[in-house]
Amino acid sequence: MKSYENAKVLITGGLGFIGSNLARTLVAKGADVTLVDSLIPQYGGNAFNIEDIRQRVTVNVCDVRDAFAMAYLIQGKDYLFNLAGQTSHLDSMTDPQTDLDINAAAQLSILETCRKANPGIKIVFASTRQLYGRPDYLPVDEDHPVRPVDVNGINKLAGEWYHLLYNNVYGIRACALRLTNTYGPGMRVKDARQTFLGIWIRNLIEGKPLQVFGDGAQLRDFNYVDDVVEALLVAALSEMADGQVFNLGSSEIVGLKQLAQMLVEQQPGGSYQLVSFPADRKVIDIGDYYSDFNKIRQALGWEPKTPLKQGLQKSLAYYAQHHKQYWDADK
Repeated sequence: MKSYENAKVLITGGLGFIGSNLARTLVAKGADVTLVDSLIPQYGGNAFNIEDIRQRVTVNVCDVRDAFAMAYLIQGKDYLFNLAGQTSHLDSMTDPQTDLDINAAAQLSILETCRKANPGIKIVFASTRQLYGRPDYLPVDEDHPVRPVDVNGINKLAGEWYHLLYNNVYGIRACALRLTNTYGPGMRVKDARQTFLGIWIRNLIEGKPLQVFGDGAQLRDFNYVDDVVEALLVAALSEMADGQVFNLGSSEIVGLKQLAQMLVEQQPGGSYQLVSFPADRKVIDIGDYYSDFNKIRQALGWEPKTPLKQGLQKSLAYYAQHHKQYWDADK
């Protein structure tokens, strides 16, 4: 990790959840960090996420769809952590064009800029497990058929494959990490656009019951954000990662009802209730899902370190202290 000392790093989505946590770690390693974020309200960027490192990073408020701004920002950078994206599966179904513009077209534009202005850059692209769709088998490995169930999954897949294409054809070193359910301090909690776990934590702090859709038996795996940051950093440094796709995941598999129980046990007066699936969510629900992450473990030596219970405790404590910075409790 000493390789990051004095390295010039660009993070798209840098004021968002994962980007801000990544920035904090890179600053501690001595990197020269530039953050790009549109700060469009529904996409998760929050200036408070970098409150403690504000004076140690450069922030550019611009949109990854702005090709001219991105061309300027990419020049001279050693690493690009390409995390910006439209993450809401529901929004992708109601506004598919915007999802296409951000998650596919903008990614192609960024790669073209790298090809022309900075072909020596290393790129790590944040992809998603959503593109697998409903699993044929569990755990899901990288050989599983790709079958997205929503517009977001299709566009993220296109963005991912653009990165691999530019690696294979033009030698722009790039890889993709297919993230599963990432959680922790800085995640969007005002609604469920980024992760349902965020709105669960908000409801818990506000004294409202957690709503678990269906029977709560759906299985999931979760990664605490610190573990995801480590995966991003390791992938960026490794030549073995170039041109590769890696699943992230966890050996700790939990049902959603069980997860709700774990949370409410940590908050006096907490409760949850089983509710019927909303129709718009039911049609894009993928059922049980958890990843096989043996490929990244064997190739790069990464595996998650944070137990789920510990990660939930840290997340709940963070929002109990800072909730005013993430939602208006009066509404």
